[in-house]
Amino acid sequence: MSFPEITAADILRFQFSSWYPIFSSLSIRSTIVRPLPQDFLDYLHSDGVHVPEGADDLPAETTLSDDEDGEDSDDEGEPQRRFAFPGLDAQIRACISNYGAVFPKLNFSSPQDAAWILPAGSPLKCTSPADVYMLLKSSDFVTHDLSAESVFDGCSDGPCPYELELVLRKWYPVDRSRELRCFVRQNTMLGISQRDINYYDYLNDEPTRARIVSTVRDFWETNIRPRWDAPEDYTFDLLLTRDLSRGHILDFNPYAVRTDPLLFTYDELHALSLVSDRPAPELRVIDSRAHPAATSNAPAHQHNMIPFEALSLSSGRDVQEFADAWEEGIRQSVQP
Repeated sequence: MSFPEITAADILRFQFSSWYPIFSSLSIRSTIVRPLPQDFLDYLHSDGVHVPEGADDLPAETTLSDDEDGEDSDDEGEPQRRFAFPGLDAQIRACISNYGAVFPKLNFSSPQDAAWILPAGSPLKCTSPADVYMLLKSSDFVTHDLSAESVFDGCSDGPCPYELELVLRKWYPVDRSRELRCFVRQNTMLGISQRDINYYDYLNDEPTRARIVSTVRDFWETNIRPRWDAPEDYTFDLLLTRDLSRGHILDFNPYAVRTDPLLFTYDELHALSLVSDRPAPELRVIDSRAHPAATSNAPAHQHNMIPFEALSLSSGRDVQEFADAWEEGIRQSVQP
């Protein structure tokens, strides 16, 4: 199948600062911070995971003696660049004071894959600038937003001027079972997919499924379709209220291979687009604990929770071979 042609200007319509002013009353309270200092981009590109000075709300302490070098060094003995963002720190602290806590994202991507670095009981909950920086610095997802080359990859024309933005959204506990991704092609809603890949019994109750489809379709027809003036092929993420009667917009994304179709494939969505008398969008959820996509026994983005070296060493090896290789690697690393 072929995807709709998408231009660089189209892509920019999906960045947070483009759609949020239109739909802010239907979304989570958020603050967009830009322009960002150039050294903040340098920090995100730099090696290692470290907190900028002054960001952790703790008094500066040191265990170095007067005879020791106060500069951090990398493995080659080069001084590690120090970063500090007092102005940005102040903006983040102001948002935290206003919202109680925040979770961050950049223009398009959020650091969902780095949620494990903060307490499991409150994923992505940031109560200091240090939390924000650590989430962004530990995430593979947000690297997509750091250069125009990756942002506009696959577009039919050249890149547009592009400016990095930091988004601070009000944090509150979210029931992941009520998060949905909706697929719209040629201004017609084709499908609705559960976002969290775990089994939830109540989602398989037929009246509940019918209520979800009705609520999502009505919400889209009333609140999104009349206001959306970007490409007519798109996806949007929605969080339903507890009673499944209303929704909050979480994000918009292009209808393109870069957007995960979750429980659909794009071939299946294309087939749905060819059905002219379809009564309603198709809803897909995890229908059993044995569903192939279910991951209830494995943490999401688990590849980010162990050192990259461990992933490399494990390739093609059984457990004993991996243990021997890991032990040898440690032995070599401690040799003078």
